[in-house]
Amino acid sequence: NSSESHNCAKSILTSDRLQIVVTLSEFFNETWEEANCANCLKNNSEGLSNYTEEFLDLFNKSLTCFEHNLQGQGIDLSPNNYTEVCKNCNDTYTKLNDLYNHLQRMNRQGGESAHSAHLCIDVEDAMNITRKLWSRTFNCSLPCSDTVPVIAVSSFILFLPIVFYLSSFLHSKQKKRILILPKRIQSNANLVNIQEKYS
Repeated sequence: NSSESHNCAKSILTSDRLQIVVTLSEFFNETWEEANCANCLKNNSEGLSNYTEEFLDLFNKSLTCFEHNLQGQGIDLSPNNYTEVCKNCNDTYTKLNDLYNHLQRMNRQGGESAHSAHLCIDVEDAMNITRKLWSRTFNCSLPCSDTVPVIAVSSFILFLPIVFYLSSFLHSKQKKRILILPKRIQSNANLVNIQEKYS
């Protein structure tokens, strides 16, 4: 039927009691939007964006590195001894992590896909899997590059009260205490002498 009238579409799509075509269509559209799938594609949805392809390539390299280094350590690998994985896969994981952080920043500003929201679910899930393997399974960690600035700022803040009290002590005028002698009646000895004269 070549007719595009609303009645024709309604009769075809909603003719059954369950309205299965409409329900499925709405389900897939909602899933597509909630998963932010458009953020992995180019503007005209011709294919994956360049950054998504680069990320998935690094993701596959990271998993291959993990698997290769696990096989090289033998069968009797203790649960906490993954030093080879941490050492040999550090560069690949760091590149993947940096690219993911870059994609997040780009996506907030509206990147290649022109949809500013979260990254698509495939990229987020891939990064979650990699981070879970890296930190929980292999107990690896990246050295924190912000250590020096954090220590410097903390030391400065801890040093502030000392500077404040020292400067207030040095710049305040020290008032000397002046003792005020009370004005009293002269000693009682004079009164006793006067009373003796009259008695």
